[in-house]
Amino acid sequence: MATTEVASRTETSAKEEGRYLYCVAGAGEKVNLGEIGIAGNKVYTVPHEDICAIVHNCSIEPYQSHDQELAKSWVIAHHKVVDTAWKRWGTALPLSFNTIISRDSKSNAEQNIQDWLKQKYETLKRQIARVKGKAEYGVQVFWDPKVLAQTLAATSPEFRKLEEEIKTKSRGLAHMYRQKLENLIKGEMEIKAEEWFNDFYRRIRKNADEIRVDKTKLAEQGLHMLLNLSCLVSEGNYPRLVNELDAINQLEGFSVSLTGPWPPYSFVGIA
Repeated sequence: MATTEVASRTETSAKEEGRYLYCVAGAGEKVNLGEIGIAGNKVYTVPHEDICAIVHNCSIEPYQSHDQELAKSWVIAHHKVVDTAWKRWGTALPLSFNTIISRDSKSNAEQNIQDWLKQKYETLKRQIARVKGKAEYGVQVFWDPKVLAQTLAATSPEFRKLEEEIKTKSRGLAHMYRQKLENLIKGEMEIKAEEWFNDFYRRIRKNADEIRVDKTKLAEQGLHMLLNLSCLVSEGNYPRLVNELDAINQLEGFSVSLTGPWPPYSFVGIA
């Protein structure tokens, strides 16, 4: 037998050892979704009753590379497969990048996926029912400290009194009074920021089916991020959420970013 043929069979055998798992969908179809997977791999379903795992054949080695662009392309391909399944079947439970099921001494990788679907069937069905007809949206609320500080200074009697006193003081005292005024405004802004957070969170929460608070991030153009939320929203709640966000966006000193829809990445935990 030629050496090249042996190498080819060895490579094929290695690729058959594992199954890369993208997500679980609410359908019992056995379908070939085409070469849409990571690195152009053929993606297909492994069904069990009325649910299925979306996979491609792979080795048991995780996808790793020092080439950041290549690694990024793999992550994008992963998300595109999940998105394809979500749009096709209406529900998809995404798994993390590099979730690979391997063979063991008793079963091959595909049989292990079928066994896992069978074992976790009731749990997976409950999660599918929970997210059915819903999508994930990212909601970020920003505030402009300069605009809001000016508003506070203009509407607070205490701040106006200090400003009037500054006009009558010498340069040295005026500088001290300005520092005092800035500290007062900063303290008031911190109190107000908590009030705004609670108010906006309440208004958004009542129009989302589920909500998760994420860490705030650095913003641009002098803005501060007040809220960073992941929201699971049904079709019926979505118009109400948009109306509420529009109302917040129209408040002076505030702006809102809404991204999505996406599969429910933040609301599905699958072991």
